[in-house]
Amino acid sequence: MRRRAAPTLPEPSLADLAPDLRLRRLELAVTRRLDGLLHGQYRGLLPGPGSEVAGSREYRPGEDEVRRMDWAVTARTTVPHVREVDADRELTTWLLVDASPSMEYGTATLDKRELAVAAVAAVGFLTAGVGNRLGAQVLTPEGVRRFPARGGRTHLLGLLRALLGAPRTGEAGPVVAPPALADGLAGVQRVAARRGLVVVVSDFLDGLPDDPDAAPPWETALRRLTVRHQVLAVEVTDPRELELPDVGLVTLVDPETGRHREVWTGDRSLRARYAQAAAAQRDQVRDALRRAGATHLALRTDRDWTADIVRHVHHQRRLAAAPAAARGGAA
Repeated sequence: MRRRAAPTLPEPSLADLAPDLRLRRLELAVTRRLDGLLHGQYRGLLPGPGSEVAGSREYRPGEDEVRRMDWAVTARTTVPHVREVDADRELTTWLLVDASPSMEYGTATLDKRELAVAAVAAVGFLTAGVGNRLGAQVLTPEGVRRFPARGGRTHLLGLLRALLGAPRTGEAGPVVAPPALADGLAGVQRVAARRGLVVVVSDFLDGLPDDPDAAPPWETALRRLTVRHQVLAVEVTDPRELELPDVGLVTLVDPETGRHREVWTGDRSLRARYAQAAAAQRDQVRDALRRAGATHLALRTDRDWTADIVRHVHHQRRLAAAPAAARGGAA
């Protein structure tokens, strides 16, 4: 008699786990899935020039500099090779994390704040190393919470625990407007005296003007950061922010102000206008990030965030390896 297999229970999501288990899950996701695919020290998120030798590859005429020629490998293989280098050690990374009420929305496996914590974990574990430091500023309704730039795994885990354990809207009292994203960017510029990597994790909806041709209030502050630092802008979105489902009468709540509005989602023209306005809004954010000179990484709560990061890194590496003419003259 064939024995019936016991039903397998679904694996608990990140939001259902205790904080310490969530940290362990995030660390395993980064070290096993990301670190195994993103070989090379600090070429992961934003590849750039460096001095650490990381092997050799064949010389590409018109693309590579002759002074980078690896003569030993060239003589051994009789084929011209150039040296590959990794970014310099002792990297200082500054994080600006948006923990405003709008980041608490989510209709998939994770909400936007938990996805932001996952992005912070990826940056922290991938840039961890001897001599490296990580600092952060978190925009909360209670104000700006600052974490000084320090090294070590203990410091990173403490930052992640603080982000996971931050009170939600309603748990810390009435809704209060958080600090503006532009003020947070200006604060990072004041403390980031040494050239390094700046990672901004947000939905970038703060102060977004109704006119799609107008610049957001945070664009100027972001452009100032890109002049001195490498800036990675991690945009966090949820699928329900892009498309409105047909679920009848729903009550929409603005998490920033607490205002309520009832909407009949059965209207097809309303859903079409909503999708069109949402797409125009995301185009506005993408154009502003491009004008500011920041590298754009889009993450969604309904997709595998590790796969999105890997695709982004491979794309950045192809851009870094391409000649300047193919990149449109970009540095």
